[in-house]
Amino acid sequence: MTNFVSLDPEAHVRSTYSAAAEHPTADLCCPVLVDPRLLQAVPVEVRERDYGCGDPTPWIQAGEVVLDLGSGGGKGVFLAAQVVGPKGRVIGVDMNEDMLALARRNAPAFARAVGFHNVRFLKGRIQDLALDLDKLDAWLGEHPVRCAADLGALEAEQARLRAEQPLVRAESVDVVVSDCVLNLVRPEDKAVMFREIHRVLRRGGRAVISDIVSDVDVPAHLQADPALWTGCISGAMREDLFLQAFTDAGLYGVQLLKRDVSPWRTVEGVEFRSVTVVAYKGKEGPCWDHKQAVIYKGPFREVHDDDGHRLVRGLPVAVCAKTFEIYGRAPYAEHFERIEPRVPVPAEQVRPFPCGVDMLIRSAAERKGEGYDETTEAGALCTTPGCC
Repeated sequence: MTNFVSLDPEAHVRSTYSAAAEHPTADLCCPVLVDPRLLQAVPVEVRERDYGCGDPTPWIQAGEVVLDLGSGGGKGVFLAAQVVGPKGRVIGVDMNEDMLALARRNAPAFARAVGFHNVRFLKGRIQDLALDLDKLDAWLGEHPVRCAADLGALEAEQARLRAEQPLVRAESVDVVVSDCVLNLVRPEDKAVMFREIHRVLRRGGRAVISDIVSDVDVPAHLQADPALWTGCISGAMREDLFLQAFTDAGLYGVQLLKRDVSPWRTVEGVEFRSVTVVAYKGKEGPCWDHKQAVIYKGPFREVHDDDGHRLVRGLPVAVCAKTFEIYGRAPYAEHFERIEPRVPVPAEQVRPFPCGVDMLIRSAAERKGEGYDETTEAGALCTTPGCC
């Protein structure tokens, strides 16, 4: 068994996937069924070198800008490109030169097959989406690092590239997708990787991630096995911690879209299965009170959201304007009725809202205004002829 201390997971992953770019390798990950209509336009060479565990395309929409993390030979990019159409764009990021070469040389054939060109493949590490490795390689060609003194210049150039010519700009992407790649990132880099997903997403954007997770912590000796590392096993996160990582990075509305009932593999009693998760960006910023309320419709008696709100079925719970807006869109909208105050709150009277308080009921006086005593005539119970 290889000692994990001497194993560089990133180097091992790079060499394994370089070989897989040249010769199809069946056991790198689990097979996935995708829309056969989309698959027809994907070049055969790319289809033969597919190493994923999920399909995020059902949750992509026309016209969106999509970023595929760890795009490999480009299959996911070519699938997503057909969904977003000519008005959308898809960017693939991968650090493996052989996989990038496979994707780039097949891009023209794909464009001819679909009738438009909307894909790009960039060289970068998914835990550092600001650093353009092609630009860094070009700089190193002219400024080779020969001694310790040169390291300072290299670090300065990396900082300059991140700041002035980022690989992926902040808040530039509608959807971040990934297919069985996050588990290949070193454990110490995973939190940074999730924060990078948050950074590049636009407000209101979302991440749709398919990956392999474990039901319990992966034992240290399995983490030290290089064959299991490239096989989506050693780097798998425990399922609950995988979901929590999205929240820790500042995303909200984390939801399991798909979870395989049967594990893909079981190793020494540890179950490894494919999941697809969606999470949204957009709850940053201050909380202001506009006298708005939401009513949770059920089916549970009460629920608690990630921000500490307790929402009891049928009660008008006070929320800030930001939460009010969020609950009007996916994935919450179908579960809530939103109540605006009868008279909008003037801007000069808006006050900070105490988000995180267990539960505040929005009184009728707040919603309708003090002194409200309107009386109306009874309206018709039936608005459709013949309904009664």
